[in-house]
Amino acid sequence: MTKGPILQQIWDDLPKERQEKIQTRAKELEAEYLTLQALRKRVGLTQAHISEELNMPQSNVSRLEKSADMLLSTLRGYIESIGGKLHLTVELPDKPPIILSGLGDLMDQSQPDVAQTNIVEAPNQTEKTGIAT
Repeated sequence: MTKGPILQQIWDDLPKERQEKIQTRAKELEAEYLTLQALRKRVGLTQAHISEELNMPQSNVSRLEKSADMLLSTLRGYIESIGGKLHLTVELPDKPPIILSGLGDLMDQSQPDVAQTNIVEAPNQTEKTGIAT
């Protein structure tokens, strides 16, 4: 006894136009949420190149690419090693996006309690990519 139609049957029963819209949106979402590995591959670099840039063993680059939690300074270094720039944007309910600036300076200072973070309103974005370059 089945508990309902299988997903494939539901998909097959959708109008072709609806299937195309779903597939288009799925591709958009995939592009927004790339992994570090996908970013590196997109710019045509190898882990060996990144390891030289970051002065760390290639095995550490591999671990870094699989990590879901890391220091901002580590992420910034990785992004810069592939030729990008890291920007952090805060999105609050019913407020325009805010770009946090000065965090790179904060990460390099030995006395973080002295540093200040600048807050800048982000330009109106019509498209979110999730990737700052």
